[in-house]
Amino acid sequence: MVALSGCTSLLVSTPPPLDTYELSAPTVHGRSGQSRRQILIAEPSALKALDGERIVIKSAPGSIQFLKGAQWSDRLPRIVQARLAETFQRAGGFVGVGKPGEGLAIDYQVIVEIRSFEILVAGGERADVELYVRLLNDRNGQVRASRVFASNVPISGTGNDAYVAALDAAFGQAASDIVRWTESLI
Repeated sequence: MVALSGCTSLLVSTPPPLDTYELSAPTVHGRSGQSRRQILIAEPSALKALDGERIVIKSAPGSIQFLKGAQWSDRLPRIVQARLAETFQRAGGFVGVGKPGEGLAIDYQVIVEIRSFEILVAGGERADVELYVRLLNDRNGQVRASRVFASNVPISGTGNDAYVAALDAAFGQAASDIVRWTESLI
């Protein structure tokens, strides 16, 4: 019995640890002066393939795979929410920027739908980020404006680090554009 249990432990192997990645929040030089408005960054919505910790690779339209040996540090929508809030805070254009549960008296909500956040490998490797954003007036429930923000960044280099660096750069471009657009409207 003891000999068999020893053999079993030799057959069970643990998978190697996954490389774990995070996004960064870009620095945006926003408007001069600060609005008295307070904004809330809601947790983005996403389809199931993007609403997790796995990094999406698309080799063909309609085909979804995941980057081998890599993962996000948290669910992608939570990372996008945190880094987008940080980008707004760094820009300094609003007196208050927060997430749900932080107790702010909100004037506007920034509502994001993650439509694409992936590496495309067909037709040249590139990172593709597409975020649909609505500005919701929290006082009356009306959408002030909406827009799609899309960014494509070519992959330079090889391996997981290069793929995630391109995704980070594409997100940074989209996040910067979202902040400038929001500041121009409210």
